[in-house]
Amino acid sequence: MSSNPTTFHAEPFDPNASDWDDHAALHRREDGAQSDMLRGFDVIREGTFAELIRFVMMLPEGDRTGLMIQKSGDRVFGVGEIAALARRDDFPKA
Repeated sequence: MSSNPTTFHAEPFDPNASDWDDHAALHRREDGAQSDMLRGFDVIREGTFAELIRFVMMLPEGDRTGLMIQKSGDRVFGVGEIAALARRDDFPKA
């Protein structure tokens, strides 16, 4: 049994696909919360995955603490992953 999500047209699963236009939500973890689960997080902003990555990267580094992006499908990206995605060659710059 595969743990990969299904697709509508039986396309092969691509773990490197980013789907920049997918709906996403930016969350901030409450002070002291230790879990990466979305318990104890507040939604700050919603938009496309690319828009939220751009927003986080425009913030001063100190303001990024505790931020996570939840992409459709419940995949969660921490600040380190967000920065790495922003550096990708295929990241839409505008």
